[in-house]
This record gives sequence, C-alpha cells and structure tokens, in this order.
Amino acid sequence: MAVKFAKRMAGLKGSEIRELLKLTEKPEVISFAGGLPAPELFPIEEMKKISTMVLEEDGRSALQYSTTEGYTPLREHIADRMNSKAKTNVTKDDILITNGSQQGLDFAGKVFLDEGDVVLCESPSYLGALNAFKAYLPKFIEVPTDKDGMIMEELEKILETTDRVKMIYVIPDFQNPTGRTWPMERRKKFMEIINKYEIPVIEDNPYGELRFEGDTLPSLKSMDNKGLVIYLGSFSKIFCPGYRIGWTCASHEILSKFIFVKQGADLQASSISQREVSKYIELYDLDKHVEKLKEVYKRRRDLMLKTIKEEFPEGLEYTHPEGGLFTWVELPKHLDSRVIMEDCIANNVAYVPGGSFFPNGGKENCFRLNYSTSTDEKIVEGIKRLGKVLKKHMEVKANA
Repeated sequence: MAVKFAKRMAGLKGSEIRELLKLTEKPEVISFAGGLPAPELFPIEEMKKISTMVLEEDGRSALQYSTTEGYTPLREHIADRMNSKAKTNVTKDDILITNGSQQGLDFAGKVFLDEGDVVLCESPSYLGALNAFKAYLPKFIEVPTDKDGMIMEELEKILETTDRVKMIYVIPDFQNPTGRTWPMERRKKFMEIINKYEIPVIEDNPYGELRFEGDTLPSLKSMDNKGLVIYLGSFSKIFCPGYRIGWTCASHEILSKFIFVKQGADLQASSISQREVSKYIELYDLDKHVEKLKEVYKRRRDLMLKTIKEEFPEGLEYTHPEGGLFTWVELPKHLDSRVIMEDCIANNVAYVPGGSFFPNGGKENCFRLNYSTSTDEKIVEGIKRLGKVLKKHMEVKANA
C-alpha cells in the first residue's frame, strides 16, 4: 500500500527504552532499565477515599470538560510548591496543567521549532525529550558535560558560532540519564549566558524534590529575570505517574502559546485526575509522602553503588547521584553496551544502553541503571549478574 507519510515520520522510531522493557517483562529478568517509581509506595488506600470523595462532592464537574489551563486549586497548589521547593515567585496564572511533563516537551517543540532549527542539549540527554523534539525536524548540538553537568565555556562557544539556535534543553537536577546535578556556580553562569543571548530554555525538573543528600539548589526558573525559562514539572516521580498530571510554568507571552497548542492537541488534562491530585494535597501531607520515597530510594541507591563497587570490574566509572532515580556507567571506549546487553538479557538482567541518549550518536560505551524500582534483593543479585557479564567482556577485549 503506497501510503505517503509526512517527512517528519522518517526520523521517528519507537523509544528504545519502551522496546527494551518488552524484553524484560519475563519475571526472571531483573530490570534496571525503566525509570519507574516504586509501585509499592503508591498511596492506594488514600486514593480510594479521595476518588469517592471527589465524586460525592462534585461528581458532575469532575466528569465534565474543564478549562484548558487546568483546575484552579491544583494550579494554586503547584505554584505554592514551586515557590517553596524551586525558590520561584510564581502564581497559578503562570501554570498550565499538561498530560505529564512529556506533553510539555512536545509542546515546546511545536511552539519553538521550525525544520532545520537548532536545539542545544546536554551530552548525554533525556531520550524522551530528544524523541519529542525530533518530530519537528531540528538539528541537535550536544554541549559537552563533566561531573557537574553542562560546561558553560563550551555552551558559550557554540552560541557564538551557531545560527538558528531556537532553544536549549537541560535537566539541572539529578539528570536523566547521568544523575548529575549542576552546582550553584554553573546555574548562575548559565543564566548570565542565557540573558546575553536571549535563548528560550526548557528546564525539565521531574526529580528535583528527590534529593537524598546535599543542599537544595534554586531552580533556573527562580533566576529568570527575562521570562526565558520554561519550567516543566510533574507528579509522576513524586506521587503517581498513572494520573499523568504535569505542568508547564512560563511567562505569559510564552505560556499563552502553550495554551493555544494544548487546545488543539487535547483541549485539557483529565478533570477528575486533576481534582483527585488536588484533593490529596489538601487532605494529606505530600511532603511526608515524598520523604518516604526519598528514604527508600536513598537506601536502594546506596545498596546499588555499594554492590557495584564490590562486583564490577576495574576500569569503568559510574556516577554518585545526590538524588533522583539513575546512575550512569561508562565503560572503556572499545566496549559496546548494546552488544553486552544481548549477553545480559541471556543472563536475565537488563539496563538501557547509553547510545540513544546522544542525539547525534557515536557513544556506545555507557549505560543507565535505575535503582528506584527494584527490591534490595534484586539489586544485589542483578548487579552481581551484570558484574559477571562485564568482567567477561572486559577480559575478552583485554586478551584480544
């Protein structure tokens, strides 16, 4: 059948992570591949009560269409939390409710990108964002990074010599995939550069509240004096991803464009989901829930890093994230994590090969590990299995 698709479809393919998760559905596979929160920590009993309460109190409104911007009390809660946690000074009028922060990424591409425009991102960067932007046929330039995230001198060199840079995409807190966090000095320097060149910035912050150690740092949005930063937040990692409630916070000029785009995409986020999340925040202590998540995730991170130190061969490096869900492993350059992954699946353990996190490819000697979802026992056993596979491949290369 000679169906003619749009040009943008030629560059799109399924998420490698989603495809990989299909391979890891067998119960015997210990998977460190997903970026999922721990399901045993979902507040199921509380949400049973909340669901009934929302329907009894205002069922007709909860099941009806509502405004594109979102449920006003929820937007007020979000603004209050941002002002407390991200050190911003925003109101509900700066907030648009989206179907997860992933929808905000898609809208950013739709609002800012024409074919051939340039997107700057960290190297590596979040695969889901790269896929969202690819639909709008941009070019990607990867800004080099080190243990503290994006290198500002490299960013300025690129901006000095590159035309058509339309936006910069960054994750300053517990970055996906590396787990790295930008220190305060880099945040300040970044905003100096942004203000100089006046380039819109997408600050993606789904993990910011999940800090296990160190001091909480102000968001880029809190330092935004020109309205250039578009902040994306989400309840998926700090509450329940099934509700698909995220938000975009931006200046009026920019947010109005996002609202227009949402009207054309799906009119609004779920009315009942917004009310249920808002009601939970009113009746229960979301901060206390987040503290419970942090306690569990910190223990699992510590256990994974301890077991990596004990079981992985010498000659590789890995990050020590201060929060979030991921650690990042870099192998010697001559090794290919996609090839090694095939052996891992055969040994019933899985990770995400790192090459897909680089939009321009060419870096296959790294992979991402998630520690939030697995039990302590599975973390220890899975890292042991992975360590054996890595030792075998490193020994083969050494003897080749």
